Amino acid sequence: MPSSCKEIRAALAECLQESECVMVQRHTAAECLRSPLADSLPTKCQQLKKGFGECRRGMIDMRKRFRGNQPITFKSLETSEQSGEGYQLYAGKSAFAGSVRKTDGNEPEPRDWRELENEKYQKEQEAKKK
Repeated sequence: MPSSCKEIRAALAECLQESECVMVQRHTAAECLRSPLADSLPTKCQQLKKGFGECRRGMIDMRKRFRGNQPITFKSLETSEQSGEGYQLYAGKSAFAGSVRKTDGNEPEPRDWRELENEKYQKEQEAKKK
């Protein structure tokens, strides 16, 4: 297999070996990846499975014929998981990095832009009258 999918494949294998499906229920990793058992896998393993499938699909995609798959490193996944930033499993830039902010539910509701424009216009009118 070309080197573009090696790391995500190794990460998927490691995740499956540590999953409850293999460790407790004593199924093989191949059985855990199939339909009824795949739903019981941890979210991280399901994401790795999807990313690995997209990586394999990208190997035969004619649109990526010259560029090839963008390699993904598992170490970058681990660091982004620890730092809390969003990450994307398959190539490219993170889809959610920096866009999520924590809230406590007590933030004031942002004012409507029309109200702000109206206030600005009224101030201009008052300034013209004086």
